[in-house]
Amino acid sequence: MADPQLISTTTAVAHDPARLQAIGRAATVALYDELALYPKPGLVSFIDTGSHADMDAGTFLRSLFALRHYFVRIAEAGAQHAPFATLEHLGIAAEARMLRATGGVNTHRGAIFNLGLLCAAAGRLHAEGTAATPARLRAALLDGWGEALRRRCGHTGESNGQRVAQQFGLRSAGEEAARGLPVLFEVAVPALQTARAAGLSPRDARLQTFFHILATLDDTNLAHRGGLAGLRDAQRLAQDYLADGGVWQPDAIARAEAIHRHFVARRLSPGGAADVLAAAGWVLRVSPPPVMPAKAGTHASA
Repeated sequence: MADPQLISTTTAVAHDPARLQAIGRAATVALYDELALYPKPGLVSFIDTGSHADMDAGTFLRSLFALRHYFVRIAEAGAQHAPFATLEHLGIAAEARMLRATGGVNTHRGAIFNLGLLCAAAGRLHAEGTAATPARLRAALLDGWGEALRRRCGHTGESNGQRVAQQFGLRSAGEEAARGLPVLFEVAVPALQTARAAGLSPRDARLQTFFHILATLDDTNLAHRGGLAGLRDAQRLAQDYLADGGVWQPDAIARAEAIHRHFVARRLSPGGAADVLAAAGWVLRVSPPPVMPAKAGTHASA
């Protein structure tokens, strides 16, 4: 459900602190929702630690607590039309706080990047008095920082994800951002909207969306742990799950749990897919609800 503090289709008061705080709060809630989802193949939840021996749900909660102010600050920076260097500085500081809170464990580096950019885009739209629809969020991201993100992609990266992307010819998280997050806006958000419109429970809607993301994304976390074969195996399993009916198949949860066990046995962890899932939940929280077509026989009021 969208947060009413975030929704405006008329001109807003620029830099309204309550609205910017709500944008940041929505990011924290979306990350909590992602953590709570189970079964989520290979990933940490409140049920188990997935393919990870160095983190659990408590690690993620400490990280979320450490990051809660970051998402507000970067939304404020976006409202001020701050340059990319400012956003990057905020992200680096947030990552340092995360690592202090987790004892050096990377729980949310991807979310610091992609959700941070999205919060900045939402802040930019808010300052302009524009509703944060998915299309406008994507446009604001590219208009504000697309050029800087494209330049950033030209640099040889030092992260595991960047090295793996270069090794296997995959699209890195940075390249995804420079293209306006296509998997988020063209796959994940429509999948989550469709699942909710179909009346699925919040858990089932997120699970269905997760498998759509997993089937599509060049998840460099998977490739880092399992090589290109591990990534393609994970994508194939997700594609087969969806082809057989997704969460509508009779044994949907049991089958998702079986895929989870398969991932754990191979130490596969689709952290990139988890980041996109959280981002999709955030987009729907900050966006106005879609306008439903009028039913036959009804008339708009004069």
